[in-house]
Amino acid sequence: HATLRGGALAGSPLEGLRPLASPAAPASGEPHLAVSPEGRVWLSWLEKRAGGGHALRVARLDGTRWAKPFTVAEGDSFFANWADFPTVLPLGGERLAAHYLWKTGGETYAYEVRTTWSMDGGRTWSPPVAPHRDGTPTEHGFVSLLPAGSGVRAVWLDGRNTMVTDSAGRLVHAEEGEGEMTLRTAVVGPDGALSDEALLDPRTCDCCQTAAVATARGVLVAYRDRSAEEIRDISVVRLEDGAWSEPEPLHDDGWKIAGCPVNGPSLAAAGDRVAVAWYTAAQDTPRVLLAFSDDGGHRFGAPILLDGGAPIGRVSVLLDKDGGALVAWLEAREKEALFQVRRVSRDGAPGPTSTVARTSAARASGFPRMVRSGDRVVLAWTEAGKPSRVRTAVARLAAAH
Repeated sequence: HATLRGGALAGSPLEGLRPLASPAAPASGEPHLAVSPEGRVWLSWLEKRAGGGHALRVARLDGTRWAKPFTVAEGDSFFANWADFPTVLPLGGERLAAHYLWKTGGETYAYEVRTTWSMDGGRTWSPPVAPHRDGTPTEHGFVSLLPAGSGVRAVWLDGRNTMVTDSAGRLVHAEEGEGEMTLRTAVVGPDGALSDEALLDPRTCDCCQTAAVATARGVLVAYRDRSAEEIRDISVVRLEDGAWSEPEPLHDDGWKIAGCPVNGPSLAAAGDRVAVAWYTAAQDTPRVLLAFSDDGGHRFGAPILLDGGAPIGRVSVLLDKDGGALVAWLEAREKEALFQVRRVSRDGAPGPTSTVARTSAARASGFPRMVRSGDRVVLAWTEAGKPSRVRTAVARLAAAH
């Protein structure tokens, strides 16, 4: 179970940390947080329905409490996964976009991305539209959403190439190593029209989260790549002046691993200032690292080590007003895990590590999330249990020293 470590932690970047009564029902998980252009914080999550299936729910933080939640979508065909979670993107005013994953066939990993819109603050939602047109019964997920004109840009991992035609002309799932997971993008308009569809990388790691942010120069995407030699380091691609760059390694960690670590990067940006946090276990040494860029992600500084020696990963990063960063991750501690945060100043100096909550090291504890609105930081995580439940907390971001 998760227990919040409230109060004034010595040297903590989070002042006055206290629980927020969660709007999520028991048997909930997969939280995601987002901030609107006006600074309003939104929480989304999945919860199990009494009669089976799931509902994707969303609530806005009004002052010091969550407003009444609304249902984005519900049914018995959700692809509900501890690591591949839905998101809601507030676009300003009453406009919201959301994505979730929906099963498309009998196969375990046959599911599509669905995007949907609300123009009335989450009360009603449009019929869903998939940002991909391949129609294959394969994996599509690990989505990042960004505003794009009047629409939204989706970036996702796409498994269409994991299907091959056999000798009898039937579509079958490729053997390991034959079909590649790909990274793709498209812009979805409020009318459901697709545009700017692009293949960004033809071979990526199979199930690590993607991250995408808007910079002063365009769009920056980070994800876990996969080389022919099974090096699975973080790569970045950029959209600038209407063109996508070739994938480039963020840093040469050299993590060779035969499977997917299910541990994607996290990005935050303000103008040309970018922070990226990621997990690696290259040379059999688990690490949580942070790097800064001052040119929209063209070049990153040397990685800064943040963890306490036994990180599980599952990172989240935000920028403070001064261009420093706050990073959250899970750290193993005996039979449990600690939801930890650490601030790094603009010049790269790490402050003390603080524990927000104690939770489980199991997959059920999911990925802790955090966002900043002004000097307020809102945090969300899953308290593993029977049943599990989404918990939330709020704090003030301490002034930078």
